[in-house]
Amino acid sequence: MPFAMVHGERLTQLPQDLYIPPDALEVFLDAFEGPLDLLLYLIRRQNLDVLDVPIAEITRQYMEYVEVMKEMHLELAAEYLVMAAMLAEIKSRMLLPRRENEEGEEEDPRAELVRRLQEYERYKQAAENLDGLPRMNRELYSVEIPTPEVSTTKHPPEVDLKDVLFAFQKVLKRAEMYSHHHIQMEPLSVRERMSNVLSGISTDKFTDFAALFTPEEGRSGVVVTLLAILELLKAHMIEMVQNEPFGPIYVKAASSDKVELPDDMTDLD
Repeated sequence: MPFAMVHGERLTQLPQDLYIPPDALEVFLDAFEGPLDLLLYLIRRQNLDVLDVPIAEITRQYMEYVEVMKEMHLELAAEYLVMAAMLAEIKSRMLLPRRENEEGEEEDPRAELVRRLQEYERYKQAAENLDGLPRMNRELYSVEIPTPEVSTTKHPPEVDLKDVLFAFQKVLKRAEMYSHHHIQMEPLSVRERMSNVLSGISTDKFTDFAALFTPEEGRSGVVVTLLAILELLKAHMIEMVQNEPFGPIYVKAASSDKVELPDDMTDLD
């Protein structure tokens, strides 16, 4: 397999007379952000105390880095040279006798440099802490989904005949508990029971369906009551309402407080 194409010719072997300049390959690393950053790096690398910086050793290492920057043809900023001059000045002042201040203490030529290093270290640490926090639209992305407006109208379910029979079945079970107390069965009238049902309900409030029955009358009594309710419902003289499936059933009169039976109604005795 050829590794290069030169003027349409495939090359599978390196030429013997190939010359590669020594500076053909350059590796660019992250540079320091200024002279204070370089000084802080040199102090941290040797685990030195910022308050007691050995100026002679730090100056020597700083100048070595400046010489390396010159050899690598890097853009040497003027502030690096200004810091080198400042370090040389501090080093020379430390060799001379120090003056005493108003409080009788000798002035330290390194005080201003130490103050600047401490201030720069605080801001650099704060910047690193802020950079470590998650940023919106970098590590985190906000998602907003609009909620559609839905308007629903809830209609009460209609009363089904199966629900009426189911409720009637529960009444029959309770009526069986009193069946053994009956000794003699009396004839019951559906017409009379219709009048009793109408007199027990009103148009102002609902009455529980089960409250219209008297379980003590036994099976025959509750059957007659059911027939009376069905006849009244058929004649539109009463209304039934059920709020939810398999829920309780309520009954109320349809038109007025007092409902009279029609004159032409067949005798249902």
